[in-house]
Amino acid sequence: MHILIIGAGDIGLQLARRLSILQHDLTVIEADPRKVQRLREQVDTFVLEGSGTSYRILQQARTHHMDLVAAVTDNDEVNLIACKLAKKMGVPITIARVRNPEFTQPGFLLTPQEFGVDHIIHPEIETAKAVVHLIRQSSAIHAFEFVGGKIQVLGVRLDRNSPLLNIPLIDLYRNKEEHLRIVAIARNHKTLIPNGESILLAGDEVFAVGDQRHVNDFLSMAGKQVTHANNIMIMGGGIVGQTIAEQLQDEINIKIIESQEEKAHCIADQLPHTLIIHGDGTDVELLREEGLSDMDTFVAVTGDDENNIISSLLARHSNVGQSITLVNKLDYLSVIPELGIDSVVSKQLLTVNAVEHLIQQEIADIATPPGMDAQLIEFIAGKRSKIIRRPLRKIRFPKNAIVGAVMRNNEVIIPHGDTQLEPEDRAVVFTLPEAVHKVDLLFEG
Repeated sequence: MHILIIGAGDIGLQLARRLSILQHDLTVIEADPRKVQRLREQVDTFVLEGSGTSYRILQQARTHHMDLVAAVTDNDEVNLIACKLAKKMGVPITIARVRNPEFTQPGFLLTPQEFGVDHIIHPEIETAKAVVHLIRQSSAIHAFEFVGGKIQVLGVRLDRNSPLLNIPLIDLYRNKEEHLRIVAIARNHKTLIPNGESILLAGDEVFAVGDQRHVNDFLSMAGKQVTHANNIMIMGGGIVGQTIAEQLQDEINIKIIESQEEKAHCIADQLPHTLIIHGDGTDVELLREEGLSDMDTFVAVTGDDENNIISSLLARHSNVGQSITLVNKLDYLSVIPELGIDSVVSKQLLTVNAVEHLIQQEIADIATPPGMDAQLIEFIAGKRSKIIRRPLRKIRFPKNAIVGAVMRNNEVIIPHGDTQLEPEDRAVVFTLPEAVHKVDLLFEG
């Protein structure tokens, strides 16, 4: 597929990396010379320095030959204008990253179609959804949903007293009904795809996939108490914090700490069932006065990574059961677990996943555990896919990938070597980057 990416910031860079691995024909437009140089050093692709709103630059990029344009700069107006121009130049599919929710509100003067946009992606809304799902699975540090929530993936960090330690996985499966499967282990900054002989160790981050009705069994198996949050403190009253509160304020007690006084008053008018506090979320005394130690969950979602991390560490020091931290700088993700922070969300990764989902036709959904060089992908098997109607053990499936669960006729199947996929099956696959293209080819068609 011929794809034009407009914007080579963190989102554009990560998207270019992903699509390059999948062997798409890429062109990138970026106005910042430093970002242009960074992209050229890290990804083998054609880069043009200039604005995505310039018709001359779009012509140089041969936009009229593109199958798809993804405008992912950090400027809404640039993304919308670029899509409008691309659509006028005959591009079949346009995708725009848009932060301001006003552009897509029902009463807004122009529709997305009038902007020339086929798909709009809201990074803040995607982030809020991810946080809400983590809150609902408060005993897990990672939580992802596939097939409308019918298949779920949970990740936990194993304590020294976990019942899962030092037991070969084949024995674990032998003693339990196969309603779930352990598909990945994160250990010492490496991601491992386990087999029957694999043994789990204290400190491992372990990912299990299964039927939504049984996935909580994994938490019990891992020695985690299944809990539900009743009291939540959110630091940051931006779009992410407000959206989280909107979704949860009718069922959970929520406090939002907002540093800007005028903004705090505005949020209070919009969220009548949420307590809004004007103050600094890194102020230890303020947090204590507002009952931080009584919270079940602390969520830090300001635009400042350092403040988010510091406040989450304060929450952990106050024995808050769960902390969720928004981290925008991708370089920080790999070191977050060493700091003792429970769960991390990344707007950049969530946005890249959403764009890739729209580009890859055989992909129904995609998730990336922050800090890990791996992906969870929901593939749809086609009538001509190479993976169908043959036992999985007879298919040359990449070693660095594993089929965790399959949805067929509304039933979740945990596959084994003799399992045969059928057309329209939805398979949740955990894969490392080097195996993505090979897995994609198996489901293609």
